[in-house]
Amino acid sequence: MQAPVPHSQRRESFLYRSDSDYELSPKAMSRNSSVASDLHGEDMIVTPFAQVLASLRTVRSNVAALARQQCLGAAKQGPVGNPSSSNQLPPAEDTGQKLALETLDELDWCLDQLETLQTRHSVGEMASNKFKRILNRELTHLSETSRSGNQVSEYISRTFLDQQTEVELPKVTAEEAPQPMSRISGLHGLCHSASLSSATVPRFGVQTDQEEQLAKELEDTNKWGLDVFKVAELSGNQPLTAIIFSIFQERDLLKTFQIPADTLATYLLMLEGHYHANVAYHNSLHAADVAQSTHVLLATPALEAVFTDLEILAALFASAIHDVDHPGVSNQFLINTNSELALMYNDASVLENHHLAVGFKLLQAENCDIFQNLSAKQRLSLRRMVIDMVLATDMSKHMNLLADLKTMVETKKVTSLGVLLLDNYSDRIQVLQNLVHCADLSNPTKPLPLYRQWTDRIMAEFFQQGDRERESGLDISPMCDKHTASVEKSQVGFIDYIAHPLWETWADLVHPDAQDLLDTLEDNREWYQSKIPRSPSDLTNPERDGPDRFQFELTLEEAEEEDEEEEEEGEETALAKEALELPDTELLSPEAGPAPGDLPLDNQRT
Repeated sequence: MQAPVPHSQRRESFLYRSDSDYELSPKAMSRNSSVASDLHGEDMIVTPFAQVLASLRTVRSNVAALARQQCLGAAKQGPVGNPSSSNQLPPAEDTGQKLALETLDELDWCLDQLETLQTRHSVGEMASNKFKRILNRELTHLSETSRSGNQVSEYISRTFLDQQTEVELPKVTAEEAPQPMSRISGLHGLCHSASLSSATVPRFGVQTDQEEQLAKELEDTNKWGLDVFKVAELSGNQPLTAIIFSIFQERDLLKTFQIPADTLATYLLMLEGHYHANVAYHNSLHAADVAQSTHVLLATPALEAVFTDLEILAALFASAIHDVDHPGVSNQFLINTNSELALMYNDASVLENHHLAVGFKLLQAENCDIFQNLSAKQRLSLRRMVIDMVLATDMSKHMNLLADLKTMVETKKVTSLGVLLLDNYSDRIQVLQNLVHCADLSNPTKPLPLYRQWTDRIMAEFFQQGDRERESGLDISPMCDKHTASVEKSQVGFIDYIAHPLWETWADLVHPDAQDLLDTLEDNREWYQSKIPRSPSDLTNPERDGPDRFQFELTLEEAEEEDEEEEEEGEETALAKEALELPDTELLSPEAGPAPGDLPLDNQRT
C-alpha cells in the first residue's frame, strides 16, 4: 500500500484554475486568511462572493494598520526641533502611503465585483456559473484531443452540467397500454406483502444459512470500503436489507423512533424487492453501498454531534430509496422515448421524483410504515429532508450543489473564524445533500478492486442503454456505444472533472478527516490513467474539425454576460496594469503544482 501523499503536495482540481471572466484582485495571494492557513495549509478562496468577503477583511486590516501607523508616527515626531524624530518620519510616511494605496486597490476591486453582481443571481449561482465556464473550457480542450476524448467530454457535459441537446426523435411505439397518470408505476405486492412477525425477525433482517459469516463481514459497516458484494453473497442477494438493518441497530434508531424490528425488516425487504436485479449498476447493491457510505460520512469526527437523530434517519432513508425501481436508463432516455414517467414529472428530475414516490408509497404496504410512531411534525420534517436529498442526486444538479457547498465553506472561513455553524435549515440540508451526493459518487474513493467492479457495472448499464437506443433509431448517448467508448478515459475524466472537485471540497469541510479518501482517489486515477491505450491515431488524427466533435455552447444569459465583459475588457486591462504592476499569479498554494499529465493551466487567474 502506498504511503499517503501530504495534503500540501496533492494535485488540485480544476476549480483552482483560471477564469478570465473575473478580474483578479490586486491582493489575490492574500486570500488565504490566517485562520484558513491555520486550519490546513494555504487554501485558496475561489468562489467569487467569498473572494469579495476575504478582500474586505484585508481592507479592514489595512485600515486598522494605517490608524496604528499614524499613532506611532505622531508619537515618534515628538517636540518640534527634535532631530531624531524628524529622521524617523519619512519611513512612517512611506509605509502609510503604501498601505493606503494597497487599501484603495482592494476597495476598487471589491467595488468592481459588487457593481457587476446581478441581483437576480445568488452567490451560489455566481460560483456555479464560474465553475461551469472553467469546466467547459477544459472539456473543449479534451474534446479536441481525440474521438474518445470528445465522447468523454460530451458525457460529462450532458450528465453533470444539465446541458441538453435538441434531437429529432423517431416515433416510439408504446410497448404497454398507458396507465392512469395518478398511479405510481413499478409497484407490486403491496396488498399481500411478506410481513414478518416480531418473533421471526432474523438477526440482520434476512434469512440466510451463513449468518455468522455475514456478521463477521458486517463488522466493517463503520469502515470506508465495506465489501458490499461479499455482503450480497452472504445475505441471499439482499445486501440493502442486511446493511440498513445493521446500521439502524448500530445507531439505536429502532429504540429512538420506536420502530418495530419486524416492520423495519418487512419494509426493507419490500424496498429491496423493488430494485431491479437485472439492472447492472442501479440495483440494491448500489443502494446498499450508498447507504453504508452515508452512514460512515455521518460519523466523521468533524460532524460529530452536528446532526439530530431525525436528520440522520432522513439521510439514511434517503440513501436507501434514492434509486428504487431504477430502470437502468437515464432521465434523457426516458424523455426522448416519451415515457410515462417523463410525462408524469414534466421532464424534471424524472427518475429522482419516481424514486421518492415509490419509496414513500411502499410505507403504505402492510406492516411497512417504519415511521408510524413519529409525530406529525417529525413526519413532515423528515419527508421534506428526504425529498430535498433525493432530488439532489439528479446528476444534472451536480455543479450547482458543488458551487453552493464550496461557497458556503469558503464564506464561513472568512466570516466565522473558520467555524461552520450550520445554524439554519438551508445550511444543514445543503451539507446533507452533498453528503448523500458524495456517497452516490464514492466509487472512485473505494479500494481499487471494489472500484473496478463498480466501473464494470456502470459501463455494462451504459452499453445496454446504447443497444436500446441503437435498436430504436435514437442517437446513442455519450459513453453508451460499446464499440467506441473508452472505459479508462471515462474514469480519468470522471475523476478529474466531477469526483475530485467534489471530494476535494468535502475534504475542506471535514478537514482533516477525508484526506485518506483523496489519496485513494488519486491512486485510482493513476491506475486508470496507466491503462489508457496509446493509440497512434489519437496522437496524429485528433479530428478537431470532424462532424462528431462536441460543441460546448454558452447559455443566452452567459453569452450576454460575456458580451458585456468583452466591451469592458480593454478598459479593465489598462486599469489593471496601471494599478497592479504585478505578474499574473495562480490561486494555488506555493507548494502545490500540477501533476504530470494534467491539462495545461491558463495564465490568467480570478
